[in-house]
Amino acid sequence: DSGDSISDLQEWRPVIYRKCTDPLWLLLFCLFWAGLMFISGYAVVAGAAERLVLGYDSFGNICGRKNTPVEGANLSGLDMTNKKYVFLLNSCGLEIQSLKISSLSLCVSSCPQEQLNSLEDLQSFARNNGSFLCVYNLNVSSYTLNPKAAQLCPTLPVPPSKSFPLFNRCVPQNPECYSKYASVLISMVNEMDVFHRILSGILAGRDTVIGLSVLALAFSLILVLAFRFIQTLLIHTLIALVVFGLLLISGVLWWLHYDYRNDPSTELETEKENVKFLLGYAIFSTIVTVVLLSLIFVLRKRLQFAVQLFRIVGKTIGRIPFLLFQPLWTFLILIVFWVFWVAVLLSLGTAGTAQSTSGGQVEYRALSGICYMAWYHFVGLIWTSEFILACQQMVIAGAVVTCYFNRNKNNPPPHPVLSSISVLFCYHLGTAVKGSFLITILRIPRIVLLYLYNILNQKKNAKCSFSCCFCWVCCQESCLRCFNQHAYTTTAINGTNFCTSAKDAVCILARNSAKLASISCFGDFLLFLGKVFVVCFTVFGGLMAFNYHRELQTWVVPLLLVGFFAYLMSHSFLSVFEVTADAMFLCFAIDMETNDGTAEKPYFVDQELLTFVSQSNKLTEGQNHRSIRPFQDNEDGTELQLMV
Repeated sequence: DSGDSISDLQEWRPVIYRKCTDPLWLLLFCLFWAGLMFISGYAVVAGAAERLVLGYDSFGNICGRKNTPVEGANLSGLDMTNKKYVFLLNSCGLEIQSLKISSLSLCVSSCPQEQLNSLEDLQSFARNNGSFLCVYNLNVSSYTLNPKAAQLCPTLPVPPSKSFPLFNRCVPQNPECYSKYASVLISMVNEMDVFHRILSGILAGRDTVIGLSVLALAFSLILVLAFRFIQTLLIHTLIALVVFGLLLISGVLWWLHYDYRNDPSTELETEKENVKFLLGYAIFSTIVTVVLLSLIFVLRKRLQFAVQLFRIVGKTIGRIPFLLFQPLWTFLILIVFWVFWVAVLLSLGTAGTAQSTSGGQVEYRALSGICYMAWYHFVGLIWTSEFILACQQMVIAGAVVTCYFNRNKNNPPPHPVLSSISVLFCYHLGTAVKGSFLITILRIPRIVLLYLYNILNQKKNAKCSFSCCFCWVCCQESCLRCFNQHAYTTTAINGTNFCTSAKDAVCILARNSAKLASISCFGDFLLFLGKVFVVCFTVFGGLMAFNYHRELQTWVVPLLLVGFFAYLMSHSFLSVFEVTADAMFLCFAIDMETNDGTAEKPYFVDQELLTFVSQSNKLTEGQNHRSIRPFQDNEDGTELQLMV
């Protein structure tokens, strides 16, 4: 090669010299997290997430727990540990006044199963069941004696009611009362902020969400072990399962949409939102199914090539102790962060001040600036999650680089993973912050486009335009992820900052794109199919679980959250193979450009990888001007030299 063709490439000296890279970005990230800590503290102090799911009475007491007094409200601050249900004193005559239900509400230990026609019946029910349906300061013995009992006790007759599990409400079973109750509740739910409806749905389905997340973890672990140990059988089985899963999910989504749309009981706004979301999911799933099935059909003849690729990658991973378990620590860190993030979000959604009214009742008034805090908190979710994943990528890339640029393949460096972690924390956290920030910047337009799409969803032209823009942003994000990964690997090799590493990586990959493009793309496609497999079967489990809890739940949003978590989990685990392959091929390209196979400059690559790349891309046919000699074990060879 001439000097002009490589003059723009920086010196390649793996694991020789290190310095702190992108320190200002690390400082910016620390300042951003200081803001997150402030919001978290504010949410914990001002919020009460229990109100969303447990319900509360007219005096500011949250049902099912101990409460603190509110100034000016004599009946606040009561112990409601055994009183878990919200009971409305006038459930058959509800009215809406200033977006609030006019009836007084109390916390009771049980709902009346039979109709109560008189004050004596109320008194008998209280004594027999321990559930007091009159205002707290009215003694049970005074139900029939107090002249104000008619105002302090439920409107008679009290219809039989049943406890409703979501909002812990006593719902009247009398058809006439139920119709009135439901119509008022529909109005209240329709006026409720979407943000709070989503939070209610997440809280109501929290056990299901946790269970599905564990299911996604199990699928990811099984798939990682399969990629490592049973490559030949896995490729064919994986493709068959992905095809089955895609067809199954698309069919179930279309069936659920048809079932919801033709259900005459679909009246609540949340149920109508479920129908809209299901239609969107079904269309998206169908498009993805058609595209992936087409790609699988086109690439079906290269299956044996994929088996050989993953055998080489698996052997490389096997040489690095504990590399396969690296995603497990990443996953645990992500879980801790996500639990923290959701807890803060729930507290933030209920942040408000309790204020007593003239009648001794309590109202919760939302605090100003909550919406801006929620958006800041959401950006924190994306940026921090991407930062954690970027750290994992840099650790894996650093371990692969250390082992690749080692002359004696039979005697690998000791503890390459721990060494890579120490290098990351000492020198390159700023680079991971910068790369993850770029991904976050691309994610924000996607969120804005989704928001605008929901506002303008009645205009067909707007739908088409926003769909095109959304796809364009998604493609940009995919390209940037690949770009970031190569930049991280270059940083692990040379210890340079993000921009310099990205430029060097682009230059060397551009010169070797014909050799490595097909190998890398096909391997990434198979790993993507693995992620699709995890998401498909996790979402299918979610569809079956959430479909049994339709009432008053925006369950499609928690389902989307489950799908997002499943993808992140599968990406976190399968990225071991993806990052290892990408780092290995980038090191190979650098090795080929820097060394010539002579005794003075022997290759670092082992014979199996060299033969595989040569056979896959027919390197020898296109490299007449260069003689690629087989790799020879040479412990006396020099490290990568300065290119002049």
